[in-house]
Amino acid sequence: MKTNYLLALSGLLLSFGSHAQTRMATGGQKPMPAAEWIDADTGHKLVRLTPLDGANESFYFHNNPFVKSLGTEGDKMVYYHTSPAGKALYALNLKTHQTEPLTRAFSKVHGEIVARKRREVFYQVGDTVYATHIDSKKTRRVFVFPADFKADITTLNADETQLGGAWGSDAEKEIYRQYPAKKDFFNRIYDARLPRTLFMVSTEGKGQLTKLFTDKAWLNHVQFSPTDPNCLMFCHEGPWEKVDRIWTIDTKTQAVKLIHKRTLDREIAGHEWFGADGKTIWFDHQKPRGETFAVTGTNLKTGAEKSYALTRDEWSVHYTSSADQKIFAGDGGYPTSVAKSSEGHWIYLFTPAGDHFQAEKLANLKMHDYALEPNVHFSPDGKWLIFRANFEGQPQVYAVEIAKSAS
Repeated sequence: MKTNYLLALSGLLLSFGSHAQTRMATGGQKPMPAAEWIDADTGHKLVRLTPLDGANESFYFHNNPFVKSLGTEGDKMVYYHTSPAGKALYALNLKTHQTEPLTRAFSKVHGEIVARKRREVFYQVGDTVYATHIDSKKTRRVFVFPADFKADITTLNADETQLGGAWGSDAEKEIYRQYPAKKDFFNRIYDARLPRTLFMVSTEGKGQLTKLFTDKAWLNHVQFSPTDPNCLMFCHEGPWEKVDRIWTIDTKTQAVKLIHKRTLDREIAGHEWFGADGKTIWFDHQKPRGETFAVTGTNLKTGAEKSYALTRDEWSVHYTSSADQKIFAGDGGYPTSVAKSSEGHWIYLFTPAGDHFQAEKLANLKMHDYALEPNVHFSPDGKWLIFRANFEGQPQVYAVEIAKSAS
């Protein structure tokens, strides 16, 4: 696996065994002349985690990509690798930076669901769901969707017994076929009010499919709670200023609950995610859209909300929170996004301070094309932010150190 690259990275550890010396403009050269550098604008160290052997992409912001180390070997991160042969799932050792394929290459594959306890990655090829063990590489077939219920998995529950997702009608699939660009299909699907169904599939490979809830609404962004195996979050997709977006369903009782009710015209709440303890759902909150900016969390037990304001430039496409929810991060934005900021192109660290965030810029993404969303993740040790970017000319996975470099 790219031996020269691994030799060059020998001793580069996410536990800070190395010390970058060179200050460079991030993306100032394509490719960058080294696999690590100090961002000239922020003073924080960046490391390219993936070799330049094709396109490499980390996961969507709320999809866990990590499994813990076995002994001292190092935590692993699962990611997608694309080559002329197709798209495959790979594992990256965050201690040694060694990479290894988990699956063969497919022309189309999706799912990107990592089971921490099972140490498996679930994914889907066509109508079939598979699971591959991250250590042994043993693969098993989990489920085949029937002809009358072609759907996609997107999430895994806390006890790792059920996969979840949303089924869409053939009429909806036809809209996607005729209008493949988001700008063309988005309002059409919202306006069509076609039925969608939330479902679960057993991870045990017993062919068990459970249909949970159907509504004539665009049910999307389906996520299980990280702690409650019976709590499934979903959204009413569509123009955010027109929908009460964030909902949960109890998979045992099938009781549905609205998490945040809009209080004024054009208020939006979106790109929601669970805090690591499962007690809070956090979301991008604007009152109204494009005018004020905040990250708000709703306590699932009490309904109480806590908001942290931020500036227009600090608005991010996606946010995330650390394991203890004491700090947050964002992947910035671009001039044509909802915030319409020409100075939003940063990986941000956010620290709550009263009713607002104190923001620190960690990496300058001015040379990154935001058509590829960076999607930040806190590393398992909480010391790095991991994201994807294309400022070297093709998508790669990077880590930026939260602590500022001394050099």
